[in-house]
Amino acid sequence: MIFKRYEWQLLLRILILFLLLCAAAFLLAAKRYPFALVTVPLIVYVIAGIMQQYTKVQQEVQEFAEAAQYRDFSRHYAIQSAPANVQVLRKGFNEINTTFKTINRERETQYHYLQKILELVGTGILSYEQETGEIGWINESFKSIIDVPYLKNVSSLQKRNADLYDEIIKLKSGGSKVVSIIKDQQQVKLQLMASVLRSEDKIYKLVAFQNVSDAMDESESNAWSKLLNVMTHEIMNSVAPISSLADTLKNRLKRTDLNAASSGNNLEDLELGIDTIKRRSEGLLKFTESYRSLNKITKLELQTIPVYDLFENLNTLMLPTLEKKNIELDIILRDLSLSIDADINLLEQVLINLLVNAIEAVKEQAEPAISLSAEVVNNKSVLKVSDNGTGMSPELMEKIFIPFFSTRKTGSGIGLSLCKQIMLMHKGNIQVQSTEGKGTVFLLQFN
Repeated sequence: MIFKRYEWQLLLRILILFLLLCAAAFLLAAKRYPFALVTVPLIVYVIAGIMQQYTKVQQEVQEFAEAAQYRDFSRHYAIQSAPANVQVLRKGFNEINTTFKTINRERETQYHYLQKILELVGTGILSYEQETGEIGWINESFKSIIDVPYLKNVSSLQKRNADLYDEIIKLKSGGSKVVSIIKDQQQVKLQLMASVLRSEDKIYKLVAFQNVSDAMDESESNAWSKLLNVMTHEIMNSVAPISSLADTLKNRLKRTDLNAASSGNNLEDLELGIDTIKRRSEGLLKFTESYRSLNKITKLELQTIPVYDLFENLNTLMLPTLEKKNIELDIILRDLSLSIDADINLLEQVLINLLVNAIEAVKEQAEPAISLSAEVVNNKSVLKVSDNGTGMSPELMEKIFIPFFSTRKTGSGIGLSLCKQIMLMHKGNIQVQSTEGKGTVFLLQFN
């Protein structure tokens, strides 16, 4: 209705202007100049009125465009008090503003919803502009995993961890890579995944950080378990007949009544060779049997174990060795009522193994010291075996839990592998913190 009224007003003004122009033309043609001059102010008045309407409309559109440019859709345009020629415009502007405010609210709600989701997930998210390196967004999981409270530019990571920074920069869109970092003197494996997106003529690189240490530990343990099953089965099947055959041949040689000519040096050499075969076969059987211990554990006998009693038993057991080597063992237990659910025999085996390793690590120290402690961290019971020994390099820390790997010439390489398998069976974990020249800490975490 408003639009039609404004339309009729505009048509009426145009018609009046047309008639005035015709009248002026007629008077000029009739050479009635005084009368023609009278029409001039009328024509100017009508044109000014039309121009005023046009200017007002143009001004309204310009103001709305400027507000839209700065994304200001909060203004409400008064309709009733406006001239008829802009009422329809203001009504349209209000409808556009309402629509944009609804869209913005929906987008803001979705943005906050997405933010909450990304904050809750355990995967770290890092987004940065590829050209400048300026950080677009990071979530709390990323800050926790990388241990950074704030990050303005991705290049800042280079000072904290140059290797990780290089891997992030080199990782291509759609690519994935597992890298290792040291956090709180512990090795953590991260899987990096990258993608690229474009927003407002800027290219952003999105990198996801997933802690895969526990998953890889379990997969690694399963893989080694399968390998050891095959290895022990095949070696046992191959070596046992050799040992049995060598024993049989030796017995036959002893029972055979041979004359001096036929039982000379050759016969002695044969017997000596058979003895060697038997000795080496038995040694290999013993060697293989020791590795079988990695696969023997199939079932846990869980019970509630007071940590105080556990430490007392260990102290009694290890005391003669410690006194002989002049090593001091400190036991730290602030909560005497602390207890854990575990298999007592297997847990003692783990702790004894760690204590033996600690004794070996501190033997060259002027004041050797080992500590055994327990505490609750983040609702998890944690047992610690610490020493002030030689420590380990990051490269060595990556290998110590691999079966058959040992830094000692007489070591079998199964001790720490067995410890790790036992802890995984307890739904827990074993971690190591170490600094070269300062010492080592092994942590047993129970859920």
